[in-house]
Amino acid sequence: MITITVIGTGYVGLVTATCLAHKGYRVICLDIDSEKIEALKQGTIPIFEPLLEEMVQENIRLDRMNFTTEYREALQEASLVILAVDTPPKACGRCDLTNIKAATRSLASCISSDLTVVIKSTVSVGTSKLVQGIINEVVGDQYTVDVVSNPEFLREGAAVQDFMNPDRTILGVPNKRAEKIMRELYKPFNFPDDHFIVMDPQSSELTKYASNTMLANRISFMNWLSQLCEATGANIDSIRDGLGSDSRIGPAFLHAGIGFGGSCFPKDVNALIAIAKEFSCSPTFIEDINTINDAQKIGLFRKISAYFQERGGLQEKHIAILGLAFKPNTDDMREAPSLTIINELIKEKCFVRLFDPVSMKNAQKELPASPLITWCDDEWEALHNADGIVLCTEWDQFVHIDLAKVLSTMKGCAFFDGRNIFSPKMMGEMGFDYISVGRPPCYGSVDLVDRVLENKERLLSI
Repeated sequence: MITITVIGTGYVGLVTATCLAHKGYRVICLDIDSEKIEALKQGTIPIFEPLLEEMVQENIRLDRMNFTTEYREALQEASLVILAVDTPPKACGRCDLTNIKAATRSLASCISSDLTVVIKSTVSVGTSKLVQGIINEVVGDQYTVDVVSNPEFLREGAAVQDFMNPDRTILGVPNKRAEKIMRELYKPFNFPDDHFIVMDPQSSELTKYASNTMLANRISFMNWLSQLCEATGANIDSIRDGLGSDSRIGPAFLHAGIGFGGSCFPKDVNALIAIAKEFSCSPTFIEDINTINDAQKIGLFRKISAYFQERGGLQEKHIAILGLAFKPNTDDMREAPSLTIINELIKEKCFVRLFDPVSMKNAQKELPASPLITWCDDEWEALHNADGIVLCTEWDQFVHIDLAKVLSTMKGCAFFDGRNIFSPKMMGEMGFDYISVGRPPCYGSVDLVDRVLENKERLLSI
């Protein structure tokens, strides 16, 4: 059985290790965080990701996954090492390679046979050469060590599925030998030959940034269009249908909302901006992606503020926030749009009642302690006597919520939908004052008055 060492047990490392073990490899997971390693030995994972915990526990039981903090132990039998350590952003936007460098030096000192080193971490262009240079300084020509760039494209909330059934696999290889080894690594996944896109390591490294920035650009373009829709009276849903039906464009990532968050898009857009500046390429186009995204996050709050300005202001109003994580099926609060909205509401002395199915603990770390915040056990506690609702994350339980019960639980009728989940017409007819993104608002209370006046006019005309 081939032994693979995965260095780093964060999001990417743990998903990678688990899926490889699931395909029959013996995987040793290495991390310098001893508390995390001890928890993993017991089958307790540090993140929320559907299917992952059960798969970790199963592979531990089958003795296909082991955990250690010792490099020499982890590398003793390994023929392939995967680097999946954290590369957080610097203030300038470039990713910090401190962990990559440290891990490379540590593994280089333990190399005792030919080895393939695979970089899964998101890294700057040229990092493969940097890693190769560090290894060569330690190992010299005693062993053959190839460094490969193999970026991940895992969506939080669907990471296991994405690893097992990816759209494509990018291989940035230095030579044919390394390409052959990588194709062998993925052989148990039964990928067809044309599934692999083989290129040089620099192109592979840049492809990761390009892919995420392209997706972020589509989101920001739709959000910019949603602002134009609101100014002109157009409907972003209709425009999305028109755009998405064009075979040259397609329907993916054309949904307007309150902006993107998470660990990938914001970080990778900023990194590409920094790379462009370093090589004297204008980053203006990419910078606009962030500008639009920031405006979209604050935009929904301004709608909330405007709505309540005509109703005595936001001070001491009670607002229920449904969903805190940046997207459903994850507990990730990084760059979550909900944080912007909540902080702005608190500034206005508004009471906020918060609920998310899985990210409550992480959200508590991101928000200041405040008597204005109530952490609720479920959505119904959050909705009790609320003057308004803000839907920030489209969890299934919110998408399929009993809207009649929602309206009867609230004190007010304002529903601010940051993810355009519901039909404005339907929500208005139910009695909500429904305000979403890039679509005409529908005021249930106004509609009710209109219907009364219409009936009065009809009766007077008889």
